[in-house]
Amino acid sequence: MDIQTQTEQGVLTIQFNRPEKKNAITQSMYQTMADALRAAETDSAVRAILITGQPEIFTAGNDLEDFMKNASSFATSTAVPPVYQFMQALNESSKPVIAAVSGAAVGIGTTLLMHCDLIYLAENAKLSMPFTQLGLCPEFASSMVFQQIVGYQRAAEKLMLGEAFSAQEAMEMGFVNKVLPLAELLPYAQQVAAKLVALPAASIRVTKRLMKANQPAAIQAKMVEENQHFAAMLAAPEAREAFMAFFQKRKPDFSQFN
Repeated sequence: MDIQTQTEQGVLTIQFNRPEKKNAITQSMYQTMADALRAAETDSAVRAILITGQPEIFTAGNDLEDFMKNASSFATSTAVPPVYQFMQALNESSKPVIAAVSGAAVGIGTTLLMHCDLIYLAENAKLSMPFTQLGLCPEFASSMVFQQIVGYQRAAEKLMLGEAFSAQEAMEMGFVNKVLPLAELLPYAQQVAAKLVALPAASIRVTKRLMKANQPAAIQAKMVEENQHFAAMLAAPEAREAFMAFFQKRKPDFSQFN
């Protein structure tokens, strides 16, 4: 299974399990994760959620072949795309969500962290949001949430340039809770999850709701706005040049576009 899910001792673990493709995410993988999060919302046996990957890679982001195959339907289909279902479910989860990240977290691999409650990185983690490098724009409210967390200038640097940044830099800008040696990452995240499970579930839910206040609705509105721009830019010449260059293994040339 490309996504492994397991509920044990009150913790639902969702694990990217496609290492041969650097955990690149397909629409079917998004659907599996969306379904797991929605099921967890009404399952009293689940009191905390842990999202993780492999020691060497969290996720390389969207599987570009699968993404391009489905790209035309994003703007025209009346059905809610699986990626949108997943991010909605993550944003609306009333239960605490922990992310344990090692290796690269590219694109949505970093975006999804903004919708988690606690984020732990291994020392080998490297985050990036290379949307502008692909002729695209931020996704799933990252233009709003990221600057709320780290401040405008730092968010502008990471979102406009799209360059990767280290676990230590993520820690210094206040984006994550803790950076750990790789061998300690998952055990530590599991220990934190166990602490949350041991606390009164209602107290955790109410605390999360109070802290987020009206954020879910604001985030949902920003998701819709960004998605409209993203879909339009996906069909634009700049994105076609970026994706063509990726598949041809060359550097894109954006000088021809205004």
